[in-house]
Amino acid sequence: MTLSIAQTVKTTARRNLAVLDSLLDKAAAFAAAKNIDAAVLLGSRLAPDMFPLTRQVQIACDLAKGMAGRLAAQTPPVFEDVETTLPELKQRIAKTLAYVDSVADAAYEGAEQREVRVPTRAEELVFQGSDYLVNFALPNLYFHLTATYLILRHNGVELGKRDFLGAR
Repeated sequence: MTLSIAQTVKTTARRNLAVLDSLLDKAAAFAAAKNIDAAVLLGSRLAPDMFPLTRQVQIACDLAKGMAGRLAAQTPPVFEDVETTLPELKQRIAKTLAYVDSVADAAYEGAEQREVRVPTRAEELVFQGSDYLVNFALPNLYFHLTATYLILRHNGVELGKRDFLGAR
């Protein structure tokens, strides 16, 4: 069986966004059970030079919608980074998933060879579509999902491997 770019993008984005959503549910339940302001969790980070949990979720969403848009030769929607609560982050996840799901499979035709440009603070990165997916977008998406998981775990939220892997 050969995986298509469309299948890979949509399956990976759906899975990871569902995991993010579930992690935020667990964070909310933990905060309520321990009588902790959820803002404490949202502002937590693993190291002083790392982004806090809120930004990890925002970036994971940006990567999912960027992956879908760029590989489908579309401009992904811009979401302002204004979320300050767990429900607002969950809403961002839902908007991201709606966008990913809205991209027609046919839009990914030729994506393997398509030039993909990614602006960064330092420079613009240029990839061939398949290289962008495998060597940039997916590793970065997993990095920010992992950072979210680890921030919550570090703060005492009871999470395990199944929480990271999500439903099958």
